[in-house]
Amino acid sequence: LVGAWQVMEGNLAIGVLAAYLLYLDQFYGPLDELAQVFNSYQSAAAALEKISGVLEEEPAVAEPERPVTLERATGAVRMDQVWFGYNTTSVLPEFDLEIPAGQVVALVGATGAGKSTLAKLLTRFYDPSGGVITLDDVDLRHLADVELRRHVVMITQEAYLFSGTIADNIRLGRPEATDAEVTAAARAVGLDAFVGGLPDGYATDVRTRGGRLSAGQRQLVAFARVFLADPAVIVLDEATSSLDIPGERLVQHALETLLRDRTAVIIAHRLSTVAIADRVLVLDGGRIVEDGAPAELIAGQGRFAGLHAAWRDSLV
Repeated sequence: LVGAWQVMEGNLAIGVLAAYLLYLDQFYGPLDELAQVFNSYQSAAAALEKISGVLEEEPAVAEPERPVTLERATGAVRMDQVWFGYNTTSVLPEFDLEIPAGQVVALVGATGAGKSTLAKLLTRFYDPSGGVITLDDVDLRHLADVELRRHVVMITQEAYLFSGTIADNIRLGRPEATDAEVTAAARAVGLDAFVGGLPDGYATDVRTRGGRLSAGQRQLVAFARVFLADPAVIVLDEATSSLDIPGERLVQHALETLLRDRTAVIIAHRLSTVAIADRVLVLDGGRIVEDGAPAELIAGQGRFAGLHAAWRDSLV
């Protein structure tokens, strides 16, 4: 009996200890969850503070008080005595340029020559410190931002895709576009064959930042998006520099289709991309040092001829 009683006491003690530990876990569980919620709250509060700061920031490029409307821009671009600098460093000193509607112009030059700055001025990411930039003889500063973005579009080397379907990402170019118009835009730039091979077709989710697609395929989606938007002016800032040779070949034909009958400014180090231009401008120190058709400049003895020869030798 004594032994049995001792066993019962031992089991009772173990049961009491187990119950104590169970209640202790139930007591600290809510406290642990509360701590996690508080951490999430702190992160959300910090993010909200940053977002609020961005929303309250005054835009450096102000909207016009009385905006001008362009029903259908032809794409004629002119820069008259434009100068611009960052802080005290002058990048474009009294720059003059006229691009007729429908002309494809390539900008070539060393790093720091002013090519990307010129692209940002044409798309009005910055306003010039002096001079005037016009689209169809209308000062860009007189166009509302939504109006300017409808007529002038920039394509960068990193095509940003949002999580969602291929069709949704193309439709960003014109949200009201029909499925048939989205498909037609994709077919125009050569994306339709690739999409047709996917199990879900245009309903395929590209995942975050387009991670399901290659760099060349992402760029084709961006081209289809711009084709659907149908702008008058397209600015390509190193749009093929991040692609390998197969990827570049994939988008080369798409570029020719996209730029047909549009005004375009191409910034590229790869001369294979420059070859589709009607006109090449060689920049140095924010000034145009050579201006002419690609074949004309290649036949000469200038800087572009030297660049082309070095590029051709690198392919051997």
